[in-house]
Amino acid sequence: MAWEVRYYQNSRGEEPVKKFLSTLEPKVRTKVSDAVQLLIESGPFMMPPYMKKLRQNLYELRVKSKVAVRVFYSPVTGIYYLLHAFVKKTQKTPEKELKIAIDRMRDLL
Repeated sequence: MAWEVRYYQNSRGEEPVKKFLSTLEPKVRTKVSDAVQLLIESGPFMMPPYMKKLRQNLYELRVKSKVAVRVFYSPVTGIYYLLHAFVKKTQKTPEKELKIAIDRMRDLL
């Protein structure tokens, strides 16, 4: 079964995750695309190391490449929304990045 994945869209119609992904090198962008495809195929059955649950209804796609990319996502009424993405440079997920994802998740609800 294929699960539906959409990009979060803000009130101005912008899709921040899509914009971020367009700035990545082609090889890294392909790896992220492969991880999103895995989410489409696996949905709630996706397991570590490809994903990690951060909070209730907030998860991260974990992409290891030349750089470590994280894509926060949330399931809302059966659809997975890609909320926020960034290049991870530290061991711990920065609170600033987490807050952006949480704010966008609340915006969806």
